[in-house]
Amino acid sequence: MARHVLVLGGARSGKTSFAERLAAKYGSRPAYLATAEALDSEMADRVETHRRQREGRFETIEQPLALAETLQAAANHHDVILVDCLTLWISNMLGAGTNVAEAVEELAATLRQMESSMVILVSNEVGLGIVPENAMARNFRDLAGATHQRLAEICDDVYFIAAGLPLVLKGRAPE
Repeated sequence: MARHVLVLGGARSGKTSFAERLAAKYGSRPAYLATAEALDSEMADRVETHRRQREGRFETIEQPLALAETLQAAANHHDVILVDCLTLWISNMLGAGTNVAEAVEELAATLRQMESSMVILVSNEVGLGIVPENAMARNFRDLAGATHQRLAEICDDVYFIAAGLPLVLKGRAPE
């Protein structure tokens, strides 16, 4: 079975850069599975900037919802698949009315079955701040936390990134 990695951190913490370095180190045919949707001009600009930064280093696959199925298909062509990011994926599912808990279990089952491709999951840790004042934001925080806990159970390595520096929560230290 392939080794899977969960990379957590706050906004602008360096988590994606860290995950990209891992993918480059362990993969000869890496893919970047982006879950973002460009729903406004600011997000469209961010998506385009990220595409340009990855150009030539990763094949980009854009999929906002069907993560498990897309991972299975990508594993046929890529030895490392970097998923960025799970919190956007959760937001997308909430907007689409998808059952997040079921989708997370489907993702977990898919990861356990993947034998030839490493998956590096990137996500924002949103549970370190104040308790959100509205029910929707609290629900999102709770779903993100439950998702992180579930995936940390099955990932071999779990890192928390702060100020660009990795803290090993589980598994091996980055080389």
